[in-house]
Amino acid sequence: MRFTVTLSGETDFNGWREAARALALNDVKAGDIGWRTGEDQDLFANPTPLPAAPEGATMNVPRAFIDKAQAVICHSDPHRFALLYRLLLAMRKTPHLMKIASDPDVMALRDLEKSVRRDIHKMRAFVRFVRVSDGSHERFVAWFEPDHYIVEGNAPFFVRRFAGMHWTILTPHRSVQWNGERLSFGEGATKADAPKEDASDALWKTYFANIFNPARLKVKAMEAEMPKKYWRNLPEASLIPDLIKGAESAARDMLERMPTMPAPHHAKIQERLWSAPPEAPPDDAKSLGELRRQAEGCRRCPLWQDATQTVFGEGPESARIVFVGEQPGDQEDIAGKPFVGPAGKVFDEVIEEAGIERQKLYVTNAVKHFKFEPRGKRRIHQKPNAGEVKACRWWLDQELGFIKPDLVVAMGATAAQSLLGKAVPITRMRGTIVTRDDGLRVFLTIHPSFILRIPEAAEAQAERERFLADMQQVKELAG
Repeated sequence: MRFTVTLSGETDFNGWREAARALALNDVKAGDIGWRTGEDQDLFANPTPLPAAPEGATMNVPRAFIDKAQAVICHSDPHRFALLYRLLLAMRKTPHLMKIASDPDVMALRDLEKSVRRDIHKMRAFVRFVRVSDGSHERFVAWFEPDHYIVEGNAPFFVRRFAGMHWTILTPHRSVQWNGERLSFGEGATKADAPKEDASDALWKTYFANIFNPARLKVKAMEAEMPKKYWRNLPEASLIPDLIKGAESAARDMLERMPTMPAPHHAKIQERLWSAPPEAPPDDAKSLGELRRQAEGCRRCPLWQDATQTVFGEGPESARIVFVGEQPGDQEDIAGKPFVGPAGKVFDEVIEEAGIERQKLYVTNAVKHFKFEPRGKRRIHQKPNAGEVKACRWWLDQELGFIKPDLVVAMGATAAQSLLGKAVPITRMRGTIVTRDDGLRVFLTIHPSFILRIPEAAEAQAERERFLADMQQVKELAG
């Protein structure tokens, strides 16, 4: 006798488990069962009713099989239901079948599970939201083309990562929407239903260009991790051909630019080094420009010995907002200007998107010299210690004294410690204002370099949106 099992959908694991249990306990052979879903059922079919499980009969299977089966049920292979049933029958005779790695069905199960897990990872890595606004409401929409039926199982991940956003992910088979409180699913869509590119695409291009290392380029490995099928939906993919084409020359230029040791101090700067003890301040400066010139010879802490030069703050003395970071990085140390590296590019983009005029800001760092650890031809950033932060606070206080801003933005824990004189839990206090005893308002947020250190692109985008919200709040606070 042949049986036909109709499941409610492509991922109906509970329906499959209930039917498979009843059939297996009645010793129905795998070849006598046809599996189909409610989406492809024959309206004119008259299937034979499934047998009931014998009274008192039990069936135990390893937890490892249940975990793998729940993943494999999401695969697009139409034969997956039959494979799972064959394994279920076989485990009645061979309870430890899942431990026999050479069994053909166990191998097939493992391959299908691996494919689903990989597809889940790709969705998390390559979903790109586009902002859509109708004036009063703002939401984010993404288009993605998964290989398998993973949308429903993957949705909770996006709820956790983008809980504060109203978003929709459209796919050919299924769509999912989060309104900030409730998750709902709908029918599939086409790419034409998805919005076009928006300003946030520039972030992905900046992020990708900055993490691209031409010296480590392996095209086949890159295409394996980022298959070409996803390229048409990734804004940063437009950069790939040129990055690959110029990788050899870029790697050569990068090696030539990177000093094995920091550049020696210029003789004129050496001449201006204070003859007073390191802790003594220079003569009172009459202007911000004079203060900057004095800082060129700073040796208040040992960091000056290895850095290329002092990287002082930059911006108008009339600035109403001052942004304070941690310390200059490798590119800032070479250029002698703050916020010109990868984190500075992200900062510039977010500031512009928030509607803040960059040229009216003053940007500086809590520590004015680059602290690093040499590794071959690379200089790896090291966090300044409390003593170095305290020693350099004199310069920051002088900068603020000349500018007299309405608001100071502390980007990161080191900046907050310098401005407030104590350690501050940025994660817990982010987005809040601390008013100092002298009346200066200090707004706490992350450093933009934190966004670039996040390995998963989806998480980086979420953090970038939070940073943008912080900057929009800064604009409102500054009036």
